[in-house]
Amino acid sequence: MVKNYVLDTNVLVHDPQAIYSFEDNNIVLPLPVLEELDKLKRRSDSVGRSAREVIRELDKLRTTGDLSKGIRLPNGGSICVMTITDGRREAPEFLFEKYLDNWILAYVLRLGRTSSVPTILVSKDISLRVKASALGIIAQDYLTDRSDLASLPSGYDEVTEQIQEGQTVDLRENAYIRAANGYFKVRNKIAKRLSIDQSSVVWGISPLNEQQLFAMDALLDDEVNLVTLVGIAGTGKTLIALACALEKTMKEKKYKRIIVTRALIPMGKDVGYLPGSLEEKLGPWMQPVMDNLEFLFDCVQMNLKEFLKREVMELSALSFIRGRSIPDQYIIVDEAQNLSPHEVKTILTRAGKNTKIVLLGDPYQIDTPYLDKDSNGLVYAASKMIGNPLVAHVTLTKGERSKLATLAAEKL
Repeated sequence: MVKNYVLDTNVLVHDPQAIYSFEDNNIVLPLPVLEELDKLKRRSDSVGRSAREVIRELDKLRTTGDLSKGIRLPNGGSICVMTITDGRREAPEFLFEKYLDNWILAYVLRLGRTSSVPTILVSKDISLRVKASALGIIAQDYLTDRSDLASLPSGYDEVTEQIQEGQTVDLRENAYIRAANGYFKVRNKIAKRLSIDQSSVVWGISPLNEQQLFAMDALLDDEVNLVTLVGIAGTGKTLIALACALEKTMKEKKYKRIIVTRALIPMGKDVGYLPGSLEEKLGPWMQPVMDNLEFLFDCVQMNLKEFLKREVMELSALSFIRGRSIPDQYIIVDEAQNLSPHEVKTILTRAGKNTKIVLLGDPYQIDTPYLDKDSNGLVYAASKMIGNPLVAHVTLTKGERSKLATLAAEKL
């Protein structure tokens, strides 16, 4: 049965192509949503870019028909912009009328009363979905790019028997195996013994557990262009990613440069309000990376400040990645759980020839309001890309930072 799907602004910002994701159903955009997009388009961040992309898409559709009456979409559905012109609101009077979300609810109530087909509100805002349900409105999250963290494979398997080098195994590409006689990975359905073990030293450090061993093998593998590392705080994700990047760039000369970037998701004021130059503004955000670098350079008894002067490593804000074509680089995206699927796609499509990208983060520590453990870009990319010969994924669960850090990650 055809349905009416009323889209909240945050759905369009989350995925500017969302209007094409509802098959042959009717997409309805309340006029206040366009008003909010118009305000957001002035922003210089990813939200502003998404708003501008949606507006351009709507303008392109506008040339093919009348948005107020409905325009057919290539997938068989339709899209229209709904406007309440009689001044009457369907929502209860106690809902503050100047609050845009409440106007969206009023539009959904009006459409539900006047349309002969079921009407559903789609929003990334949990609070709005709860209010909608209280008013008798069917509401749901945007499900198109939603994954399931619980069903994401760990990236490794355990077998009780011995495995021989070159043996055929029925496992996904780049899966790791702990066998009775050692560690292997799958390449073209063939078991291949790992080239490193737990005594191997990579830029002064060795893997402390088998999960770190698997992750380091993937990070050092020249045939793997994308590595996704999912793990709780303290599992060593950032440390081993930096160590392997330094090993491949400085010692093996496989890459010309290292780029380390992370999403600037503020707990308080945004980066633009901090004083100083861009480098000074990035300092607080990049301090966790610097802490790991200091530890690694102490391990190899090298001077970190002298290394940074050589400009082999770039510590960059994620917003500056867009629009670049980046060849021969080792790119580490820290805190990738704070990125939307659309933002992760933008990053991955920047990869030039001979570039390796590492996405890492903790899906249980998300600071953005419209993402959760199942809808963030890190889990989405890992779920969609795992099993491809160019991709390796490892889930790290064993904390190594300290007993206290591990206890806190598990209990709090």
